[in-house]
Amino acid sequence: MRVRRVPLRKCIACQEQKPKKELIRVVRTPLGEVLIDITGKKSGRGSYLCGNVDCFKLAKKSRALDRALKVAVGEQVYDTLAQEFIRVEDEFRAYQESLPDDEEEDGGETVGR
Repeated sequence: MRVRRVPLRKCIACQEQKPKKELIRVVRTPLGEVLIDITGKKSGRGSYLCGNVDCFKLAKKSRALDRALKVAVGEQVYDTLAQEFIRVEDEFRAYQESLPDDEEEDGGETVGR
């Protein structure tokens, strides 16, 4: 039986590559709204941040969200996202723990093609 690859994504702030499940997705919807997407399934252009506030602050300082989402993100949006980010941090951790952990089933080893 083949072992599934773990999808990796890069945090736009610290540039660390991590499994997709460990990152929080920020999405620009087709309507132009910038939102936090915990499930990772909303439609639109997405970018990923580590699940800690320091990475969010770094992304705000360097305007990384502006570049990644290809839209000018205003200060009000950053402030709203900061409040949401702090609020969803615990929710994200709970969601992350509720997901089935495929790596434990195969001993944690991944096999390439």
